[in-house]
Amino acid sequence: MEPEAGRGTICFKGGKCLPADAKYEFEYKDSNDPGDFRKAWKLFLYDRLCEYSGITLPWGALTGVRPTKLIMRMINDGTGRDRDEIIKELYDTCRVSEDKARLGIRIAELEDGILKPFTDGKGYSLYIGIPFCPSTCLYCSFTSFPIAKFEKKVDAYLDGLCSEMRATCEYMKGKRLDTIYIGGGTPTSLDEVRLERLLNDITSVMPMGDVKEFTVEAGRPDSITTGKLAVMKKYGVTRISVNPQTMKDETLKLIGRHHTTDDIRRAFAQAREAGFDNINMDLILGLPGETLSDVEHTFDAVAEFKPDSITAHSLAIKRASRMKQWIAEHGAISGLDAEKAMQKAYDTADALGMKPYYLYRQKNMAGSLENTGFAHEGKYGLYNILIMEEVQSIVALGVGTVSKRVHCDGTGLIERCDTHKDVNLYLSDLQAMIERKRKLFGAGE
Repeated sequence: MEPEAGRGTICFKGGKCLPADAKYEFEYKDSNDPGDFRKAWKLFLYDRLCEYSGITLPWGALTGVRPTKLIMRMINDGTGRDRDEIIKELYDTCRVSEDKARLGIRIAELEDGILKPFTDGKGYSLYIGIPFCPSTCLYCSFTSFPIAKFEKKVDAYLDGLCSEMRATCEYMKGKRLDTIYIGGGTPTSLDEVRLERLLNDITSVMPMGDVKEFTVEAGRPDSITTGKLAVMKKYGVTRISVNPQTMKDETLKLIGRHHTTDDIRRAFAQAREAGFDNINMDLILGLPGETLSDVEHTFDAVAEFKPDSITAHSLAIKRASRMKQWIAEHGAISGLDAEKAMQKAYDTADALGMKPYYLYRQKNMAGSLENTGFAHEGKYGLYNILIMEEVQSIVALGVGTVSKRVHCDGTGLIERCDTHKDVNLYLSDLQAMIERKRKLFGAGE
């Protein structure tokens, strides 16, 4: 007899219930690591939920942001396991599907080779956050503010960034700067004069001699101009993003992006004409109202651009985004078959000759899938790999950023230092922010 639904009982379609007050038994290997019990309990619970719901997840019970980091650790742990043994362990311990396990291994093996020059403990990467945008997108949870409302704060903010850069050069003295990534927000929401000021400050203050990649996430086509592209080229930017998210005009309007698909075509063409040969395009699967046909149209249209890399994101519903309120008012986002949509991403990238080169996951993702970056050989986003695999320190400057000190002494220790998410608080507390990072990186670096 099925238990009645009550407090603490999980019920599924078809009348099956999992009562919380019942007794359940499971086995786990006894050890001194309390994490082993937690993992065994999580796997047991996942199996019971699958049994009662009839649903399995492509990544199984694996909830971490960085599945390839786990796989890379398995590859390099000295046990000499082959791919089939790793696939079996991923299933036995996490119920990861064979397809996702093979994908993770493929990416981890590629990354392992790319990362070799960055694992000597002598380098670091620099992230600079520009927390301003032309408008706030429906799905966005990043620290960003409409630039029109913060016009009077922009110059002071750039002053603050420059102060942080000068301090960085002091406490990271003797370290090799490998990559620079300017993100946000939308860095190109800065006007041409301010963008040039920022890039001039970076190239004048920071040690640029060993920089292997200099990325500006231009992002919004409505913020990209020929003048800004020329400025970026002048100061040695090597990689940019022109991010459609979708090639459906109705969706662009719905999610709050003040541009059209024609603007995307214009911006991409202008970037090519400016001489950029490493252009990424971000796309989101699962946007409100979009069907599989819409997603297929987007990827077919983007393929015509022949970008150097594509990043396919499964929409993640963030608590801090306006999307939460939209769902409360309008109900479910769409009936999109997320797995088929993601397969279109892989098929398109493969047809363009791209390889998947980095992957990460988030909570509340469409289809419980993943975000995957695809690129041509030699066009891999180095910063993306470095921040995901956590093999070197990241110094992050600006509002809402998080710096990470990676200890390359075999301990695996990673220390973090976050920055205020409010522009005014950041400016008023700037020196304290600098001193926190100096303390984080200054001793032993």
